[in-house]
This record gives sequence, structure tokens and C-alpha cells, in this order.
Amino acid sequence: MKKLLSILLAAFFLAAINPLFAQQSGSLKTEVIILHLNDMHAKTEGFARLKYLADSLRRDHPHVFIVAAGDNFTGNPYVDMVSDKGFPMIALMNQAGFSLSCFGNHEFDLGQAFLEKRIEQAKFPFICANMNTGSSGLKQPQPYFLLKAGTLQIPVLGLIEINDKGIPDTHPSKVTGITFSDPIKTAGQYVELKKKYGCLIVLSHLGVETDEKLAGEFPQFDVIIGGHSHTILKKPVTENGVMIVQAGSYQRFIGKLTLVFQGGSIIEKHDTLIALESLSGIDPGMQAMVRSFENNPEFEKVAGIAAGNISGKQSLGALMTDAVAWAAKADFAFQNKGGVRIQSLAVGEIKVKDIYRLDPFGNQVVVYKMKGSEIGSLILNSYKKERDIDLIPSGLTYTISKSENRKGAEVKMLDRSGKPLEQGKTYTVALNSYISAAYTFDHQDAGTTLDLTTEDCLIKFLGYRHKVDYKDIQRAKLKVPKEKN
Repeated sequence: MKKLLSILLAAFFLAAINPLFAQQSGSLKTEVIILHLNDMHAKTEGFARLKYLADSLRRDHPHVFIVAAGDNFTGNPYVDMVSDKGFPMIALMNQAGFSLSCFGNHEFDLGQAFLEKRIEQAKFPFICANMNTGSSGLKQPQPYFLLKAGTLQIPVLGLIEINDKGIPDTHPSKVTGITFSDPIKTAGQYVELKKKYGCLIVLSHLGVETDEKLAGEFPQFDVIIGGHSHTILKKPVTENGVMIVQAGSYQRFIGKLTLVFQGGSIIEKHDTLIALESLSGIDPGMQAMVRSFENNPEFEKVAGIAAGNISGKQSLGALMTDAVAWAAKADFAFQNKGGVRIQSLAVGEIKVKDIYRLDPFGNQVVVYKMKGSEIGSLILNSYKKERDIDLIPSGLTYTISKSENRKGAEVKMLDRSGKPLEQGKTYTVALNSYISAAYTFDHQDAGTTLDLTTEDCLIKFLGYRHKVDYKDIQRAKLKVPKEKN
């Protein structure tokens, strides 16, 4: 009896001084809830409901965390266009009780100085394993973070996407001095965490397709909480035994990931999406905080009038490029489809805040002298980049025709009068600075950067025209040959 009592006391002593021992040896079940959002893009309307939900869950569940899978910024003038860029979002995330965020490509839109301020103000860490801040203005982030639930320690690894230029999808100037490594190869360097802690989670801003590749390579991951692709996964994807979850974008959904642990390992896992609009409760303090940030009369000023609804990327892009071409006195202008950040402008007043939601990046206008053949290379290379229509023009229309074997493509460009552009003639072409820096195209002219942003162009153009009509505009087409029987 004395010997048994001595063994029990020794086991109790080890568990008390070594939580990891308790985590690995314990037989009790522990439930952990992780509320996850991704690609919020500076939306603030959902925070009052999010906090109400989290606080309600915490009344019955001791271990509730909130995490963000990147792209917390860019898309709301009340966050992006204030003097202290991005501060309202961090203040709201702090108040809501976020535990963790990984970096998304749009975190860098703030610029390194503002981003570093936001990271320092955050009461939660930003993590990333495949990012080396080197000579930049950012401090080196930790590759992973341990969420602690009682004696449990849950490692969460952060990863960010990179494009074919080896950087995240942001303006290249925003990541000067930072190097990025392949996220899947980098992830392999951390799978040993599974042995140490008994579990391993990824907080990913890679997109669901890359998440699936990651899971296919490394079954050691229990769950991948994803972002970047804005995918609404109402049912989790399971690949190689790894659960992949993602909650869409813009706070329309909150993911509720429930994990049951025993002995440090996950024995049950399930995820459900909660539609934000289905939550009736709000936190009044958080709601007041949101309204205080939105109380900016400058954004309520009327810039112009929409004669009818302006819907879709091509129509909205046409408005944007016409404004740039007019302000820059250029023959042609182009807007990349990914830079059109809303789906529509309703008939009636177009306010300044609507312009900044449509075009939140603060890109400058760059004017080139380009031959017709060089313009053709810009359009075709943009098509090859996206495998679809990408650039929306002003001053011309174009059609891309895929060859019979579907491997090649050619472009036909017509000016305003319907005449083909002359291959050897020189034209003035206005681009936003993101296209100028991130796209590959032929050009002998280095380009001239104007002291003018694309948002400036829109505000001035609408002030000049006052009322605009851009219903059902289509200036770019893709012609695909019919398959032979």
C-alpha cells in the first residue's frame, strides 16, 4: 500500500512540475474551440457579433481562442485611409480577444513602418515560418506559437503564399529587404513539433489548393486553418488525414473548429461555419467602438452620381481606367481585375468612402510611351498570368483568341474608332504602379510616375463628369475555339 501511494505521489509531482508530462500522459479529455476568420480585409461590421459569440462560448467552455488567417487589412477606408493606417483594425482585434494571426499578402499594403506599429500594438502575435525580414523595417516574426489550454500546449505554424516572383501578392516595393521561402518546403522543417507536443496545426495564407498540396506532403498536420483563396468551406476538406478549413472572407462567416484532446493528441475534430448574419447578439461596447472609427465626415462627401447600377469587374474597371486615362491625358489605360475590390456601385450617390472601397491600394499612376506591339505583350502576358481576361482597358477594346490546340493565344486590339492599333505606332499608356512593378511586358520606356494616385483620378473624374453611366460595359473578351467532335 505504501509503495502504491509513493508511485501515485511521484506521478502527481511530475505532472505538477512538468505540464508537458501531463499533456502526454493524461487520460482526461480536453475540449478546445478555435474561432477562425480569414481575409477580413478591414471589415469592421462583424466585430460586435464576433465578441458576443466568443464571450457566450467562454461561459461554458474554458478554452476558446480566436485566430486570423491573414489579410486583416485593405478594403475599408475607415481602416486603410486614416492617418495612422490600420490602427482601427488592430484596436478592434485586441478588444475582441484575438489570440493569433498569420501574415497575409495584404498586411504589407500598409507599408513596413505602419505594419511594424500595428504588430507592436497587437496584444497577439503575428507568425510566419517562411519569411525572413532581413534588412527590412520589420522585426523577425516567430515561426509558430503555442496556444495554451490548461496543461495542453498546441503548436500553430504560420505560412504565407508566394507568387512566381517569389514574393506575396503585394506591390514589390512593400516587401523590400524581406525574403520568402517555399511554404511547403519550409513547413517540412517543423513537422517534428508533432512528436514533441502530440499535435500540430497550420495557420495558412496559402489558398485551399496549396493547403491540399501541403496536407498531401505532410500527414503530421492535424488541421490547416486556411485563407487567401476566400473559399467558403461549409464542410471541411480532408486530404491525407489532414482537415482543411476556411471561412470565406469579409467576416461573412466565422469558423468554429472544435478539437478534443486526450493525452496531448487530437482524438476528435470537427468544424462548422457560422453565418455572421445568423447571430442576433452584439457586444454593445464593441459596437460603440466600431461606430467611433466610422465617424469620419470626409468619407461621407458625395464625389459623383451613378446613373444606374455599375456591376461587375469590367464595368467598374472601365470607370477606373477612364478616370486614369482622363487625369493622365493618356491614349489608353489599364486596370488589373484583382484591384477592383467591390462587386458593384448602386444607382445614386457615389461617396468618397465608396471610391476607397473600390480602389483601396493608393497606387500611383505610371505613364509609358509604348508601341502597339508592346501593348499587345502587356495584354497577352496578363492573360497568361491568369488564364483569363485580367486587364480592363480604357481607350480601346481587345479580344484574345485561343489557338485551335488551346496552347497559344493572340490578341486583336481596336481603338475608339474601331481601327486596329498599329504595331509600330507609339501611344501613351497609363498603368497603376502595381501593374508597372508586378507585371511582365515589353517596354523600352522606363515610365514616368505621376504625383497622382488612382483614387485621386476617380475623385477628380467624378467631380468633372458628375454623373456617370457604366452599365454592362465589356471592353475585353476571350474567344475560345469550339471543341471538335
